[in-house]
Amino acid sequence: MSWGGEHGVRISLSAVVMAVRNGLLSVLTTEDADGALALPSGPFDPAHDRTFERALRAFVTDQTGFGVGFVEQLYTFGDAGRDAPRATPGPDQQREISVGYLALTADAVDVAPPGARWTPVLDVFPWEDRRADGTPPEIRAAVTTWSGANARRLSRSEALFALTPTARWDEGRVLERYELLYEAGLVAEAARDGLEATSLALGDRPMTSDHRRILATGLGRLRSKLRYRPVLFELMPPTFTLSTLQSAAEAVVGLNLHKQNFRRGVERTGLVTPTGRLSTGTGGRPAELFRFTGTDVQDGQAPGLALPALR
Repeated sequence: MSWGGEHGVRISLSAVVMAVRNGLLSVLTTEDADGALALPSGPFDPAHDRTFERALRAFVTDQTGFGVGFVEQLYTFGDAGRDAPRATPGPDQQREISVGYLALTADAVDVAPPGARWTPVLDVFPWEDRRADGTPPEIRAAVTTWSGANARRLSRSEALFALTPTARWDEGRVLERYELLYEAGLVAEAARDGLEATSLALGDRPMTSDHRRILATGLGRLRSKLRYRPVLFELMPPTFTLSTLQSAAEAVVGLNLHKQNFRRGVERTGLVTPTGRLSTGTGGRPAELFRFTGTDVQDGQAPGLALPALR
């Protein structure tokens, strides 16, 4: 199962399977042997596994009971000098390379195996939810203290967390924000990996090995793709109201969106069409139901959605 180099290399595969469940962007998780929150994952065996994707699908189904559909490769993680990814135990101390995959589903069914569950993504990254008051004051204070008089650190902190009035929040830079908090010793993985850590109650949930880095990459990829591909509809049921569509978009990007501007933007794309039916499950006046029109547009490319955030 190992190859390449004096100590060998082991490849592990991890899946970021995301869905909007009960109004929350959620990720399919399980637990590692120590009970820590984990992504469905496992080692790739070149002697028995024909492809990465087949092996990945088998891990997801075995560990969660969920059958994953289309997946796309996210990134390959293999930094040296960190416990994440961890080196394998024993005398060989193989270097572990993690290959992350992203899958989106509109069918977030209950999962039964012990430890398997749908975990709200913003429970893992609470600072990515800007719908309340922007950057939490404790994080603002902590990263400012960490930056000190170091101009590079301060500039990086201000840009990533939009700490100044002129700084624009970029919802796609999820991994960069997590890596800054890791470097600053503000997340549990830093202490686990032997870095100087600061005790700060962020209300976040750590994950095993490098799984939080992989999840951060998946969330950043999804947020960025919303603007140029109609990926939001992969998280939606066959029919939906525009309010439900907006709520799903807000759950993904962690921002409050301007209702009228969002609806006008959706209508301009031509990505939705009315079904002629009304939803009666909104708790108020019946709302019109829409469906996704598909991606059969010019040059085979479908646009993404405008995300007019409330400022």
